[in-house]
Amino acid sequence: MLKALKPTLSLLLAVSAMCIVSSCSNDKKETTSTGTYASTPAASCGCDSIWFPHATTPPPMEGIGSPFDTSSTTNCMFHQWSWQKFLWLTRPVVGGHAFFQDSLIQVDAQLASVTPYNKIPLVLEDTAQAGSGGSLNTNPAFAGDKKTNLVYYSIYVNNTLMDASVAFKKAIGKDTAKLTNLDMFPIGSLELKVSWVNVNAIPEAQRANYYTAEAAIKSGSGYQPTTVALLGMHVVGRVINHPEFIWATFEHHGMAPYYDWKTTTSTQDSPVTSDDEKLLFAKGSTTTLGGITWGTVAPTIPYKVFTLYKYGVPRTALDSFMTGTCQSEPLNYDNIDGLNTCVAANLDKSDVWRNYFYNGSIWVNMDGLNDEQQAQLIVSQGSNIGDAQTGGVVRGSLNAFNLTMETYVQTGANDSVNNIHNIGVGDLTNCFSCHTGAPFSLSFNGKKYKNQTSPLYVSHIFRNYMGTGGRTTLKDAKLQGVKDFVEGLNVKNMRKKK
Repeated sequence: MLKALKPTLSLLLAVSAMCIVSSCSNDKKETTSTGTYASTPAASCGCDSIWFPHATTPPPMEGIGSPFDTSSTTNCMFHQWSWQKFLWLTRPVVGGHAFFQDSLIQVDAQLASVTPYNKIPLVLEDTAQAGSGGSLNTNPAFAGDKKTNLVYYSIYVNNTLMDASVAFKKAIGKDTAKLTNLDMFPIGSLELKVSWVNVNAIPEAQRANYYTAEAAIKSGSGYQPTTVALLGMHVVGRVINHPEFIWATFEHHGMAPYYDWKTTTSTQDSPVTSDDEKLLFAKGSTTTLGGITWGTVAPTIPYKVFTLYKYGVPRTALDSFMTGTCQSEPLNYDNIDGLNTCVAANLDKSDVWRNYFYNGSIWVNMDGLNDEQQAQLIVSQGSNIGDAQTGGVVRGSLNAFNLTMETYVQTGANDSVNNIHNIGVGDLTNCFSCHTGAPFSLSFNGKKYKNQTSPLYVSHIFRNYMGTGGRTTLKDAKLQGVKDFVEGLNVKNMRKKK
């Protein structure tokens, strides 16, 4: 434990009471009026009237007195937190931006603040996909100019997470024995990852359906001012009793087709087909995982991206829910679907965010555990924490992903699999396939330390930040997620062989 850090963090948390997250406080009842979703029956998981209109969506409660301040959670409350948090982050502010753009801190993969370019705050350079290390190109036939465009990524954090990270690193610098610890980010800590593309990748008639912003895109040794469209967003937030964070994800509608599990039988796969050009899928069909498998330098099949599992919920032949998992279905699926319908019906028809949907979230079952037990669970599970098999600790969408960020790691299987419907529980991947607490080799102050464990390391940007000033480069930081994913797959493969 980082006992020496307590006074420092107490001071920081006092300052953080003024931060953008109204639920930063860890030691008093929250009084923000945010509705009554804590008591919503699982069978009727809907949105709350207080979320609307979108311009005044309040932040969800997250600390003492919140729905999560309990030893017995419901599936519904995590999904409702996710939608409310997204609406709060995307509500319009003066000047036309969404709240997150003006109120969070854009950082790079090492938690360094990104410097605006010629007064343009959104600066884009990163194109590295999670897990695969690949990049995502749009379908040129969809664009008006018939050109392909790279998808870019930005990262945002709030003051709560930033201040805590600075304090943790300072304390560890004084005593490197604290590289292994059971400390946790404070309640209210928040990370976002957002995917963007040059608006020219979208037909002019459809651009009004996307949230757009001005960005400076890295080009050679300089930057090119460009209007970009938002494609997807990961919302990763810390609530009481969940130091692993809730990992929620949102996407724009209609970027690619879904795999048709209804017509897949126990002997034959279904083709993935689109009669129209889509942003990520060229008109026609495909019958393999090649479109969502990264080769050496490109996807196995270009411009054939599709969604394998809607809402990140694993399916099998004849549209059955995959068995042998640790999550009850169709409850989880129905809760997500119902919330999407409810929010769409309540958002104003002119609201651009009506064109986005919630693709699910994932968290860990911490019911009945105290703080220390929660931290111990994260580090003791190690690379197994994302295991979706019966007996696993994860909950929610067991194959949680974002089509624009985890394009090529929607499954641990690849295009060599003979039948898509043969994908099993052991092939499932999710956020916790990479974001774990242990054990890692860390470069810190020029030295390498092996087998370090901490709940803090679920955050890759914090782990990368620990190496800043040492031997960790920005390129190494981006590759770390790939290494974590491969390690997670190796663990799964070893388990399947036993």
